[in-house]
Formats: sequence, C-alpha cells, structure tokens
Amino acid sequence: MAELIEGITADRIRTADAALELELEAACQRAGRRRNEVEVVLAAKYVPIPASGAMQDAGLTLLGENRAQDLLARAEAFPGAFTYDFIGALQSRKVKLIVPHVRYIHSVATDSVLAQLEKHSLPTTEVFVEVNIAEEDGKAGIAPSDLDAFISRSPVPVVGLMTMPPLADSAEESRPWFAALRELARERNLPHLSMGTTQDFGVAIEEGATIIRVGSRLLR
Repeated sequence: MAELIEGITADRIRTADAALELELEAACQRAGRRRNEVEVVLAAKYVPIPASGAMQDAGLTLLGENRAQDLLARAEAFPGAFTYDFIGALQSRKVKLIVPHVRYIHSVATDSVLAQLEKHSLPTTEVFVEVNIAEEDGKAGIAPSDLDAFISRSPVPVVGLMTMPPLADSAEESRPWFAALRELARERNLPHLSMGTTQDFGVAIEEGATIIRVGSRLLR
C-alpha cells in the first residue's frame, strides 16, 4: 500500500503543478505536440481522504484511484468535486462498485472483468486494455499477441491502451516499450494511450501518451 503524504496544502500543490507544467510544455514541444493533447491524472493513492480538499482548492479535478474503497470514500466525502479514472489492479468483484463513479477504467486485463462489465456497465462506460508490453512473467496485462481477441470480447468500448514498462534505471530505457504500445494503438485506431509516470512521463509524451499518471510529484 502506498505511503500517505501528510501536510498536503493547496499552495504546495500549486507550486508543484506550475513546475510540472513547464516540463510538460517542454516535452510536448520536443514531440511537436500541443499541450492540450496530454492529460495529467493525479494518482490519489498518496492523498488521505480528508486532505482531498487541498486538491480541490488547488484546482485539480482529475484523479486516478488505485483502490475501489478509496474511490468510493472520496466520492462520498467530496461529492461532485472530481472526475475519476480507475488506474489500479481491478478485481472483478469491484467492477460494479466503481463503474458509476469513473470516466475510464485503465486496467482491464481479464475475462472475469469483462464478464462483470457486461453485467454492470453503463452507456458511458469506456475502458483501456492493460498490455503487458514486455511480456514479463507474473505481470498483469494482456500479451500483445492476444490483444485483438481480447478487444473483440469486450462488451464496452475500448478507447485506448495502458502499460507499465519494466522497471528501469532511466526514463530512456522505457522508450522502446512506449513506442511499441503506440504502434499497437495506431494499428487498431485507438485514440488514447495511458503511459508514463513521475519517472518517465517526458519520454512517454514524446512517444504519444495522451494520459500520464503522476503521484507524489504534485504533493510534496
């Protein structure tokens, strides 16, 4: 479980967000892209529920939740304050709980989740398929060779792909994996790519990310 960050304030978030924006602008410029082509999802797993007001006061509106119980608790405590994406490992039994609250689910990767989506999805439900791009043993995600068959079984629209590349010492080592995911999406006419975190979002943007997931970078 992620270590919660204490002492979060709106001023601290605003300062961190301004610094992040400079890096995002630079990455987009290097890639020949417009800044509005990339969304930042704040990984809210670091934020205690009572501290969510600081995010609201700082103007953050798009949160990514890793745990269904945190999503439900935050949505109840701060009704209407945020738009939520679900970005964590998804247990099939939690699908019905999160569907009413989320814009996208980034981490669809099992047939049991697809079965629950068939039962509980809404007309607005859209998902990303999580791809195990490096085909690492024991890692969540669909193998690239199984992607078409998995997408064809989805009862809801698949609008993009998500991946977590292998652990690396430098962001540049993730570039081939991000590029490979971009090609998988391009070949299937999928508009969105959820890839890149605090450690490697610049490279992810250069390789086509439309959503990056940033956590403690905005909170400390």
